[in-house]
Amino acid sequence: MWMYLGLLAALFLGLHNLCKKHAVQGNEVFPVLLGTISSGFLLLLPFYFGSVFFKEFMIDIEFYITDIPLKTHGFIVIKSAIMAASWVLAYQALKHLPITIVTPIRSAGPFFTFIGAITIYQEKPNSWQWAGFCLIIFSVILYSRIGKKEGIHFKRNKWIFAIIGATFLGASSGLYDKFLIQSLALNPQTLQFWFCFYTVLLLLIILTITWFPYKEKRQAFKWRWTIPLVGILLQIADYFYFKALQDPEALIMLLSAIKRSQILIAVVVGGYIFKEQNKRKKLVPLAGIMLGVFLILYS
Repeated sequence: MWMYLGLLAALFLGLHNLCKKHAVQGNEVFPVLLGTISSGFLLLLPFYFGSVFFKEFMIDIEFYITDIPLKTHGFIVIKSAIMAASWVLAYQALKHLPITIVTPIRSAGPFFTFIGAITIYQEKPNSWQWAGFCLIIFSVILYSRIGKKEGIHFKRNKWIFAIIGATFLGASSGLYDKFLIQSLALNPQTLQFWFCFYTVLLLLIILTITWFPYKEKRQAFKWRWTIPLVGILLQIADYFYFKALQDPEALIMLLSAIKRSQILIAVVVGGYIFKEQNKRKKLVPLAGIMLGVFLILYS
């Protein structure tokens, strides 16, 4: 069941990435990010009030947000800081790079998670899993060669380094999620609610310094219907992902790889919607990534 939940998370993440590209294209990144996370927080807010005033009902429908000690709040703040940094980098990169380049690079996330799963959680991959991860990394290298034909030189483009940094931080957060869900026994909705709450606070601090004081930046911001949709789709994807992690048999390295199947939506659908170049050539490394994911599942 945890694998099926991982595939559901991948589906909603793929739709989330399409909406995110539309939301940030030619737009101010920080207010878009604040809008998306705030939308997710508002989606979860009724569950919090329901847990306060209608405890038994929320427990019955399995959406009860539990009381947690101060120390656990501290752990969630750490996750919020990691993901806020990752999203700031990712949104900036997505604004300046094609979605058919950004999404495949983010597909290298399972490699970082893979290393962490081995060293931290002592997850033991077999030969098929090794083959799958190597194939994913090789396919990402192929994407870099295609990117050069679009004027994107991976060694000199700062937005490439931004998306690589975002990918590393996102993978670190994925490893941290297993600790929060399994070791601290947090249920998905509790983690999601407080994570959104603290992330909104962190983003408000960043915007107070970098955006609110500047009139020209405020005027450059464009409201789009995809901004709240990004936050809603992300919360749905995270819910399925965290539910999968609740299973003690779930392997974070495999879940991370399964989530990468979202690339199908981003590259195939997104490439046509946003009229990006070299769509057919990008299908070759895309096939490599999907084959790598298949090898991991097959194993």
